[in-house]
Amino acid sequence: MASFFETISEAIREFEQTGFDSVHRLEYWLGKIREAAAQSLTPESVLEEQLNKTFGSIYRRMIDDGQIVRHHKGISRFTIDRLKPKLRSELDRRMAVSRGLIKLNRDAMMEKVSQRFAGWASSIPDGGSRAVDVKETKDHIRKALTSLPFTERRVFIDQSSKFVSSLNEIIATDGGAIAVKWNIRKSIGYHNRPDHKEREGKIYLLRTSWAKEKGLVKPGPAGYYDDITKFGEEIFCSCWGSFLYALRDLPTEMLTKKGELALEEARAKIAAMRK
Repeated sequence: MASFFETISEAIREFEQTGFDSVHRLEYWLGKIREAAAQSLTPESVLEEQLNKTFGSIYRRMIDDGQIVRHHKGISRFTIDRLKPKLRSELDRRMAVSRGLIKLNRDAMMEKVSQRFAGWASSIPDGGSRAVDVKETKDHIRKALTSLPFTERRVFIDQSSKFVSSLNEIIATDGGAIAVKWNIRKSIGYHNRPDHKEREGKIYLLRTSWAKEKGLVKPGPAGYYDDITKFGEEIFCSCWGSFLYALRDLPTEMLTKKGELALEEARAKIAAMRK
């Protein structure tokens, strides 16, 4: 079967010579172009293997190997093991979302290629034209397909960040986190969003935490975490959170009078036990 490039070249050459004289002939070439474009894509079996490798490696590294505990001060391995069914469900969900996005992008690409060819071909007068810029026409029609690999890589990168963020949030919610400290990515060549850079180091209170329900804590200057975009929520966001689980880890301005008293009592008990 002819390649996508060869098929586009042949279709352009024919319309350049004969022009648009038949809807039937246009539909014939559109069918051949779509078929060639579909054949040029990464096979679904290979794509599924890439999804399993990408998200599976993240899950193994973060959950099975326990690296996720670095973002959760005070959380136990037992808690992570207890939450594995939820974490595994999130793995399946994130892979399904990625498959869906890739399919949507492929459908959109196919539609763009068809629209561009049909728009160009139907503009050529019956009898052909000598004024066709063949290279420019090819590049314009092929652009959607040639940019697809980059678009699919973007899906993998963005959904990977969202997956990591979701895993952290599941553990924080079920593990009893009180607040979270915002951290930006500090890598050469990576450009953080200005408003995300402003969040660096700030501590946000989790609105539904056990400490909030007991009246032990209050929002600090940064406010509540659910009042801002979450880690990984915005496209290509690589910020991450350090989740806090104990009153002693919070700034004093985030403790209520009741919280200060509870912390003092806890410290007194610890001191008494050490004597």
